[in-house]
Order: sequence, then structure tokens, then C-alpha cells
Amino acid sequence: MNILGISAFYHDSAACLVRDGEIVAAAQEERFTRKKHDHRFPVKAVEFCLKQADIQAGDLDFVAFYDKPLLKFDRLLETYLSYAPSGFKLFRMGLPIWLRQKLHTPREIDRGLGGAYDGRYVFPEHHESHAASAFFPSPFEEAAILTLDGVGEWATGSIARGRGNKIEMLKELRFPHSLGLLYSAFTYFCGFKVNSGEYKLMGLAPYGTPRYVDNILENLIDLKDDGSFRMDMSYFGYCDSDVMTSPKFARLFGGSPRPRESEITQREVDLAASIQAVTEEIMLRIAHHAREVTGCKDLVMAGGVALNCVGNGRILREGLFEQVWIQPAAGDAGGAVGAALFVWHQLLEKPRRVHAGDAQRGSLLGPRYDGPEIEAFLKSVDAKYQRYETEEQLVDQVAELIANENVIGHFAGAMEFGPRALGARSILGDARSTKMQEVMNLKIKFRESFRPFAPSVLREHVQDYFEMSPGQESPYMLLVAPVQEARRHAVDGSISNILSRLKEIRSDLPAITHVDYSARVQTVDPERNPRYYALIRRFYEQTGCPVVINTSFNIRGEPIVCTPEDAYRCFMATNMDVLVLENYVLLKQDQPKAEAHDVNRYLAKFELD
Repeated sequence: MNILGISAFYHDSAACLVRDGEIVAAAQEERFTRKKHDHRFPVKAVEFCLKQADIQAGDLDFVAFYDKPLLKFDRLLETYLSYAPSGFKLFRMGLPIWLRQKLHTPREIDRGLGGAYDGRYVFPEHHESHAASAFFPSPFEEAAILTLDGVGEWATGSIARGRGNKIEMLKELRFPHSLGLLYSAFTYFCGFKVNSGEYKLMGLAPYGTPRYVDNILENLIDLKDDGSFRMDMSYFGYCDSDVMTSPKFARLFGGSPRPRESEITQREVDLAASIQAVTEEIMLRIAHHAREVTGCKDLVMAGGVALNCVGNGRILREGLFEQVWIQPAAGDAGGAVGAALFVWHQLLEKPRRVHAGDAQRGSLLGPRYDGPEIEAFLKSVDAKYQRYETEEQLVDQVAELIANENVIGHFAGAMEFGPRALGARSILGDARSTKMQEVMNLKIKFRESFRPFAPSVLREHVQDYFEMSPGQESPYMLLVAPVQEARRHAVDGSISNILSRLKEIRSDLPAITHVDYSARVQTVDPERNPRYYALIRRFYEQTGCPVVINTSFNIRGEPIVCTPEDAYRCFMATNMDVLVLENYVLLKQDQPKAEAHDVNRYLAKFELD
């Protein structure tokens, strides 16, 4: 039985094809259209999923959409009535697209499927889809389920229990009180883009002092012991205006929101530290409560807030649960997975088979390209390359290039589903290098200097470099852990300037160690991604270090690359040294159109220069 899950029209449209309870394929629309966070109906992603399953739209048995549009419209109307007349402008702005598209979701899906599907549509609630995406692919027979995001229909967070092939929704937090929207309000106020800049705020937080925590807890929210809270909406604007915060919010924090792309001041740094501290406290309290009401020893998580890997790491280190598993596509895109699995298990009551690792297949669920396709493309652009006959030869050469401080664009296997590059569409570097963070941020990624890079570490060595249990898994880069004390270096604690602090050598792995001695860890194992594991293993054999830098293969403002063409274009548009396309290796210095790119033309756009 073939079930297509779809998320669309709000943020990060995606499609997922489930066959007899197994995930066959999943992808975000942005990867095909090259429009970041593309929210339109995922035509290209659907086409890919159908092609991967070798079926047509007419062969589908069910199509599931990840939320209930009518219930969401009900919330919009009730919010407008509650805030009238001040909210009329916002209502007037949103009404046309509702009347034209969102209220007619079945019609839009019909159109997106070319009129070839005549079966049943299913509409789980938004947080049901999140819960299903977290529990059903997880490696647990039973688990507490925690979902936290901005808002679905009415719910902004939920606690549920998963057992076997069933999910039982137990408690929920309702709009306008939302941890996701609270964090987004500070994202907006600090000058970053809502729904995409939250991870920047999280990366900025360790540079600051959480001196506004009391202000937040005394004025903005009334936080209860169980993690539930109510927000004082007079400080926020998202219910009745097109901005996240009100003038009252600005007065509380000493002035207007920071204009985007302007200099970051100490206020923004300390605000980031403060809201991160409050967010972690709320997440911990809710996790405590989830353990109490479910009685489960394991936890699964989804929703946009589950991408806050610092908070996730806190939950794990608290020891509330024996194991924590987080949906790799925790945001709206993952709702497509959840909606499809919800139909199979919850509605059709089909049995669930628990996989030893998980059922997400390493989240390597997107398109892949074979050698002839790649070689044909490389010849068409007159690229100079070397093809390696065996993977052993290739990983030996690429590992040596990394060890010699080259920056590598690595394109191999199926594309990742979710916001993190996990080795298939990644830019790699030597984590031991003292210059690699600055080089990769400014010359390759063209992004803010304060942004940290993540380490990929062989699973069997994770405890040697990070404060994690032996063999503990973090395959989807969704947990932050401290660097081991023995690996740390002392630094000058009197330095306050952010750029100066960036240059301090904090550990044996300076390129991946954040200012608070933490790192966003990805463990790599031979089961989920054998090629990437083999590459790091060879690097370890050559250097004695089982860790490399892993960042997404893209530049600022663009989605992660999908095709060989995307990868080549990114390679040629940056100061990347090497491009690996499956078994083909290109050196920048050999390319006929290679040029050194002047990073100074990008610096004027950055928050920190």
C-alpha cells in the first residue's frame, strides 16, 4: 500500500512516500526549486517520491496532509475577533491566500498531482503529525512524545505516549502561548529572520551573559512547574500585527529591535543568552512532566523547537530518560513523514516493526546520482577531474586532502532529508586546524564569523572527545555536548570582543569547539552511511584523529545542494579547494574557469565583519 505524505503552504514544503509502513523516499521542495524554505505545493518533491517508488499518482492508496486547514482557519478567525479592530490589517493581509488556496487544500493537492489521484485525503492534526514523525520511525517500542513548535492549528506543544502502533495524545499547550513563537520573537528583536534565523540566535547565545532572564520570567511569561506557561501578550505583536514584538517589549529591553545586517551589540548577545537559558528551562520542565504523565523511560521529540540541539543536550544530560530520539526533519517538513505513517499505523491499525537503530534510514531519503550521469555533466562543462576505480582509493586520497587543510565539497549517495547535512551533501574540513572555522565561514559559506561548525565523529570514539557515554548516538546532529575536559585549552577570560574570542584556541579541535566548550555532535556509523564512515575512518588511520568538520554544502541564502550541477556551481562560486562527486574528484586549481573569489564583496552584508 502506497501512502503519500505532504506538508505545504506554510514553511518548508515536503513530500514523503511510505510503502507498507516503510519510508521509501522523502525530500523538501526547496532542494529542487533552489528557493530556500519554499512553501509552495511540493510538485518536484512529489515527482521524486513517486519516481523513487516507481509508481504514478493514480497508484496511491492514500494522500495525507500534515494538518487541518479548516481548524487552522478557525484559529485565525477567533484570533482576529479577540484582537479586533487592531488585528484587521493582519487579517486582511492573510485572508486572500486563505480564500484562494489554503481553504481549498484538497483542490490544491488535486492540481499538484495532475488530477490523476481519485482516492481519499486524510488530515491529521499538526501535532499528531509531529508526534507520529517522532515515534513511529524511532527505535522504541514505547516512548514519551514531546512536540514543541510555533503553532499548528491551536496547539503549540504537546505531550503524548507512543506504544506499539498507537499514539495517545495526552496534553497540549495552546496558542498564543508558544515556546517557538517566544524564541522567534527574540530572533526578530535581535535582527535575524524569523523561521530561519533561530539557529543563529542559538549560536550567538554562548557569547553572552543571561542577564535578562529575570526580566523574561517576571514580565513576559508566567512559567509553571510542569513547563506550561502563559505569555503577557501586551509585549508581543504576532496576534494583531505583522511584527513579532510590541513597543512595550522594546521599552523593556532598552530600545528598538536591531535592524537586520547592522552591528550586533552586547544587548543582542545577552538577549540571545537569556532566551536560550529560559528555553532550556522550559524544555527541561516539560520533559520532567512528560516522564511523570507517561511513565516511559525513553523520549522522542519533534517540532521546530526540537531543532534546539542545546536544549536537547540538556534534557539528555539531566538523565530524565534513558534514551532520546529526535526526528531529523523536526520542523514542518517532517510533518509529511508523520502524516503518512499516521495513516498506516494509527488509522489503518497496521503493525509496526521496531528497527534496532531507527526506521529513518539515516535520513538519506532524497535523490542520488550515478557515475554516468555525473561524468556526462562534468564533460558538458569541460571540468577537469580524476575518477577513482575503487572507494578505497577514493577515501584514501580525500582523507589526505582533508589532512592537508583543504576544504572539500563532498557529494555522495542519497541526499539528506531535514535541515542538517549528514555527510552526503557536506563541506568537510580538518577539525584540528586553527584557521579552518574562519576560512570556511568567510571564504566558503559567506556567512557570519560567530557561527560554529559541527564535528562528525566515529561513533566508537565519541566518548574520547565529548562528554557522552561510550557509543552514544547522535546520528542526526541534534545534540550538543561539552568537549572532554582533557581536550580543552585554557583561554583568556577577560576578552569580551566576539571576533577576538573566535581566534582563541579552546581545544585540540579548535574548528568545532564553541566559546562555551560545546559542540553540536554527529556520530557516524557504518550502518547508516558506510561511505562517510569509511572516509572518516581513513582520516583517523592517517592522522590519529576520528573527527572532521561537517557543514552543509551550500552558501548563505541557498538551500543545500541537490544535483551534481548544484554542487559544481557552488564549488566554482567559492574558494572551496576540492569537489568530490561520488568517485570523481575535482581540484579547483585544475579547473579552466577557476578564480579566487574576493570575500570582501560579501562582508558588507554580514552582521560581524
